[in-house]
Amino acid sequence: MAPEHTMATIPTLGAERTPGRTASRAETRELLGRATYDLLVIGGGILGTAVAWTASQAGLKVAMVDAGDFAGATSSASSKLVHGGLRYLQTGAVKLVAENHKERRALATDVAPHLVNPLTFFVPVYKGGPHSAPKLGAGVFLYSALSAFRDGMGRVSTAAHAAQQVPALRTEGLRSVAVYGDHQMNDSRVAVMTVRAAVEAGAVVLNHAEVTGLRFTGTRVTGADLKDRLDGTEFGVDARLVLNATGPWVDHLRAMEDAGAAPSIRLSKGAHVVVKRRTPWRAALTIPIDKYRVSFAIPWEDHVLLGTTDEEYTGDPQDVRATDADIDQIMDEAGHAIKDEHLDRDLITYAFAGLRVLPGGPGDTAAAKRETVVTEGRGGMLSVAGGKWTTYRHIGRTVLEKLAHVRGTGLSEDMSPIPATVPLPGIGAPNAVAHRLLIDREPGSRMEPLVAKHLASHYGTLSFDIARMIDENPELGAPIHPDGPDVWAQVAFAADNEWAYTPDDVLRRRTTMTVRGLDTPEIQQQVADFLAKRTQG
Repeated sequence: MAPEHTMATIPTLGAERTPGRTASRAETRELLGRATYDLLVIGGGILGTAVAWTASQAGLKVAMVDAGDFAGATSSASSKLVHGGLRYLQTGAVKLVAENHKERRALATDVAPHLVNPLTFFVPVYKGGPHSAPKLGAGVFLYSALSAFRDGMGRVSTAAHAAQQVPALRTEGLRSVAVYGDHQMNDSRVAVMTVRAAVEAGAVVLNHAEVTGLRFTGTRVTGADLKDRLDGTEFGVDARLVLNATGPWVDHLRAMEDAGAAPSIRLSKGAHVVVKRRTPWRAALTIPIDKYRVSFAIPWEDHVLLGTTDEEYTGDPQDVRATDADIDQIMDEAGHAIKDEHLDRDLITYAFAGLRVLPGGPGDTAAAKRETVVTEGRGGMLSVAGGKWTTYRHIGRTVLEKLAHVRGTGLSEDMSPIPATVPLPGIGAPNAVAHRLLIDREPGSRMEPLVAKHLASHYGTLSFDIARMIDENPELGAPIHPDGPDVWAQVAFAADNEWAYTPDDVLRRRTTMTVRGLDTPEIQQQVADFLAKRTQG
């Protein structure tokens, strides 16, 4: 972990908050409590945000709440990939891979090119390994063909070429590498931008708001009672239809609707480890562990992301953590293809785990279908479980179609057709945005190139709002920690515009501080003090 540093003062806040700031929590609670919504979405992860955004585009009056932060659990614990799913080809799921590629392409080109980045992947072929070069070569060729070769042609390349691109690659026994293209993203930033898009389309949202009970009209679920976890205020929301999108907690909410409801899901834990990189990584690694499982080593946020695991989880979802055993497994599996000196435990900056929501049933979780399941309870509440970032727009549309056909709500009569493609806020070419951030400065002021690049690739054109905050108060341009590119203006922007209320909201999901191992106790306290003053201002 990075050493703590001393910062004499927290930047002064200035009188002005950014234009168009999010409503205060009291204002939002009042909005939620005074109207009957067409749709109340409970859960602000992949599924909840996708449906809230899609339903708002269709003209429905939408409310969305989450007991924690948006994407605060499973949805910010992914492998950060927007991908077609190379391993799905092993099970013959060609149609699924083609559909994934279609959505991946839409995200990368039309919806979020400022947040979704192309990345080359190498699959190393070692002597005695589980796969041969011809088999992998055929697989990556088919994979790239299913994306119409828009990321190049899958092929087999030499060990020397791979070692040049990834100097950390273990070369003993390395015969060749299969090469293919995919994309990656920062899942937390995509989630926040999707929430913002939903709000811009008319949704009313509130995080840190826990459902304490469901509201019924007769036998039908028509809303929820809630408690603000930050100040204890109790309030409620009325709605024509309630959607349970609470991920690992989906059965907990179903039991509120029907105490006799049978379990509908099972959980699989996936853990990851983030390590500092000692050499440049110009490509990612897909490391075959056996005939069916792979592990990833992905350059991410100036570090390397390793993982993931896949094992059944039966504990409380609130308690999921990356254990020492998880970390040992991930590091050992990474060692199949990465030199030992790049896997020193001292290089670890962060370890995390999330829960995949899988359909209920027997068998190995690794072999379970990754599918979205929608069920209607006896009180008319819809519950939706399972999902992935790559296809989250498609899932939102699929669920919206099911909402339209729920009997007794009349929602279909109030829905309008939605556009085929709606970009997320901030859309723009990151390189162009970074260039403007560097040249459009007040005389005598400058922005560090690394900061400009960082802002452009996490906010797109919304970076200009952050730059204006720095122009008005140069102290906000100071780094939160000298070893990272995040600046205090991001904390202010998160508080004003991105529903950030706690240090964890800011450090883990609105910035990259936690990933980099820079969220020291001192930093956490400084951010807490900053947020307290900001929300009072």
